Amino acid sequence: MNKNPGKLVLFFLCAFMVLYGENFVYDFHISKQNPYEKEALLLSIDLNQTNEDIVLFFDLSIKKNSAFLVEQIDSSQDNTLHHAKIHYRYILYPLKTGKVNVAFDLVERVTDEEKVAYSFSGDRDDFKKLETKDHKVDVPPILLHVKALPKGTQLVGDFKLTYEIGKHRAQSYEPVAMKVIIEGEGYPPKLKHLYSRGKDFTLFEQEPLVQKIPMKEHLKYKVTYILALSHDKSFTLPSLRLPAFNPVTKKTYLLSIPEQHFEITQPKAAELVDRTDNPKPLHTDFSWLTSLLSCLVVFFAGYFTALAWKWKRKVTAGEKDPLTEKVAACKEEKALLQLLMATDSKRFENTIGKLEKSIYGNGKSNFKKIKQEILEQIE
Repeated sequence: MNKNPGKLVLFFLCAFMVLYGENFVYDFHISKQNPYEKEALLLSIDLNQTNEDIVLFFDLSIKKNSAFLVEQIDSSQDNTLHHAKIHYRYILYPLKTGKVNVAFDLVERVTDEEKVAYSFSGDRDDFKKLETKDHKVDVPPILLHVKALPKGTQLVGDFKLTYEIGKHRAQSYEPVAMKVIIEGEGYPPKLKHLYSRGKDFTLFEQEPLVQKIPMKEHLKYKVTYILALSHDKSFTLPSLRLPAFNPVTKKTYLLSIPEQHFEITQPKAAELVDRTDNPKPLHTDFSWLTSLLSCLVVFFAGYFTALAWKWKRKVTAGEKDPLTEKVAACKEEKALLQLLMATDSKRFENTIGKLEKSIYGNGKSNFKKIKQEILEQIE
């Protein structure tokens, strides 16, 4: 949807352009409008200011909707006064079949240079004080017609599966580690369970580790499953079969792990007998004394370090701060303001505010008095 006029643009969009076309143009583009369920779609949003006579800012968001999942992969904003530009990229996954509306909230905030300068004369991080005239822009939603997946599909995208098994021979009840990795492009390949719990073995599972890797025009996922198996007798882990569908090629495929057999051996009875009759004799434990001495050493080391630092500060206190000469050399308010902001804006926050009000807010100030306050503050 491009805001530039054209012969095929509907009448209500033309009216919309008359109201907002003089300030900015926008372009909302999605890679496909008839996707499959859970298919990864690239959504690009561009806003560009066209009216250079005003200062313009934008507030943009995608309205939350349980019918789709959105992940941002790229963002660039240019808030240069009179030339505001925004470029966003998202990956959107439709989560249900049928019609799905992707709606937006867009607010145009109009102001001028004087109000911007005044807003920065207060708390330097408080942008909310900026006085603007806000207009809510009615952006037409993007309509998706979502198609159903082939029956039995568990993964959607282009993925590959690898696995590692620690060993296939173990002692009775000894845990056997297993790691399964599914990675590629598509809907996050995070499943609740890879294997069903069986009677022939005990299965331990950790929460899958999900890694997102944003790319220029897509999003890659790497999901790692950590498992452990154990039993008192030999057992067989059934094969794993994960039906997958690639929306790009429109083909189904299978990710699988073949059946795995584990040989479990029983310990010999002689190895279970404790042959030690007598425990070690009682003895006095002085380990607490070692811990106490260690704590005392750390305490006194910190104490003397603090004293040394305090003595060093007293020695260096007599040295003249080089900033004193730079402040004294400033002949005008703008030069002094630039010096303070480049040196330590937090330290001289109140003084910077006075100078900004004097320069940008048409306020009056005593330049000599301000310089004297700064020199006293440095000393």
